Amino acid sequence: MIQLNQLSFNYGKRKSVFTDLDLSIEKGQIYGLLGKNGAGKSTLLKLIGGLLFPKSGDCNVLGYIPRQRHPDFLSQLYFVPEELYIPSIAIRSYQEMYAPFYPDFDVQAFDQYLQEFDIDATQHMDQLSHGQKKKVVLCFGLASNCPLLILDEPTNGLDIPSKSQFRKLLARAISDDRTFIVSTHQVRDLANLIDPIIILENSKIIFQESVQRITERLSFQLLFNNDQPQNTLFSERVPGGYQVVVPNTDGIETDIELESLFNAVVGNKTAIAQLFNDPTKH
Repeated sequence: MIQLNQLSFNYGKRKSVFTDLDLSIEKGQIYGLLGKNGAGKSTLLKLIGGLLFPKSGDCNVLGYIPRQRHPDFLSQLYFVPEELYIPSIAIRSYQEMYAPFYPDFDVQAFDQYLQEFDIDATQHMDQLSHGQKKKVVLCFGLASNCPLLILDEPTNGLDIPSKSQFRKLLARAISDDRTFIVSTHQVRDLANLIDPIIILENSKIIFQESVQRITERLSFQLLFNNDQPQNTLFSERVPGGYQVVVPNTDGIETDIELESLFNAVVGNKTAIAQLFNDPTKH
């Protein structure tokens, strides 16, 4: 689906963003891309989408080289950026204008998604709030049926009910033939949905694991006092006690707390790498 090998990129003469980056992404999953501000998340998504061009290395997406921007490649990918640039037209006109670029676009699905977000297709885009515009574009991307859907901070601007509805639509739309990449800071908005999880730090991929492997190797616990195990990887005071991340030594799987996972990985790179590379654990 996506293969990046030894990819390097920099903005003009500025400091290099990526150097010899390797990444492999398979189809049929919702990948979560996490990282601090400036880690390179949006840049990576734009390289995959052919909006930026690597300085060197190989970038193969859906069997195409993104920088060539072949029409067949563009018809199989839909990119929802964090900042939207929407033409000043009605929603229905937007669909009629852009849907022909996507051969598998499903108009009935688009209308159904809009209805579930309580948006009237006859409304003019100028009359919509930022959150409503985001909903329209998300509905369009899901209805495009593109094999690759890239979402950069998709829940920004959505209210709480809309975030819940978005999760339901995303889970319904994924299939064995589609791949979604979701970059977000709002990790709680996508809990129990993204899998695998990729973490970027300082323009390097420091973690890429499936939820299954994470729950096999790590345990997420709420302790009522500060009597923490010696091998604690992360601890944070929360209402009711301490949220901790420790190695899973008893084989009992726990629900992942994404913020704690991120902080554990970023704060204990060596320990996490040793834990996930330990051949004695299965």
